[in-house]
Amino acid sequence: MITTTTSTVPGKEISEILGIARGSTVRARNIGRDIFAGLKNIVGGEIEEYTKLQAQSREQALQRMLQDAQRLGADAVINVRFGTSMVMQGAAEMLAYGTAVKLK
Repeated sequence: MITTTTSTVPGKEISEILGIARGSTVRARNIGRDIFAGLKNIVGGEIEEYTKLQAQSREQALQRMLQDAQRLGADAVINVRFGTSMVMQGAAEMLAYGTAVKLK
C-alpha cells in the first residue's frame, strides 16, 4: 500500500476519499531502561533505549494504521502524520493517522 506525507500520489489520481485511517499503541518505560537512561542523563548523549522504544512504537502504530486502511478498502494513505501524548506518568501513546483513499 502506498503511504505518503503529501496530499497527492505522483502519477495517480484520487478517485475516492474513504476516511481517516488510524493506528496507535501505548508503551510504558521499564525500570531497567530507566536506570540506564538516568545514568546517560548524567553524562549526556543519546538515550538509545528510548530511541529504540520510540522507533518500535512508531512502526507498530504505522502498521496498525495500514491495517485500518486495508479494512476501509484503501489503495493508499495520504497526509500521513504521527502524534504522541502522555497517557500517564511513564506511558505514552503513539498515533499514526492519514487519509485513506482509492486511486484510479
